[in-house]
Amino acid sequence: MIKTDLSKYNNSWYKPGASLFSRAVWYSVNICFFNSYFPFYSFKIFLLRLFGAKVGTGVVIKPKVNIKYPWNLSIGNHVWIGENVWLDSLGKLSIGSNCCISQGAMLICGNHNYKKSTFDLMIGAILLEEGVWIGAGAMVCSGVTCNSHSVLTAGSVASDMLEPYSIYQGNPAVKIKDRLILE
Repeated sequence: MIKTDLSKYNNSWYKPGASLFSRAVWYSVNICFFNSYFPFYSFKIFLLRLFGAKVGTGVVIKPKVNIKYPWNLSIGNHVWIGENVWLDSLGKLSIGSNCCISQGAMLICGNHNYKKSTFDLMIGAILLEEGVWIGAGAMVCSGVTCNSHSVLTAGSVASDMLEPYSIYQGNPAVKIKDRLILE
């Protein structure tokens, strides 16, 4: 029987999209201003744009947020990102306008191929369309699209597409009902 051999792991094919120096500077900025208790949203937005992120207006980024690579990140208007959110933007990560990512949620663009003995890195984009709500402690896996106004409930794991105006729950997340929005 073949076993996993991490000594042969090689992700040299992966290009993070910025120089080693830029990544080192970003890591420092991320620790000081994002993955900390630094409270000022407008300065965080300025820094994200400085490092290549596309960020709309009215974006709220709470303390203790961790962002892997801002140059792979696109955020629409009036987006709320809660405390302790992990945006693992190894690949393209797009967050539409009026989305809410609740505290402790994880959006993970990278994974590993458990079928290969070398545990190869796999990258997939994540797209949150307009009005999506990712509940507290929920996880969105690489390659997933959360369609318009879908909801992933607290602690759930989205490993496949979420239909529009639908509420998903569980691991793996399954549709439990339609989302109705009242005025």
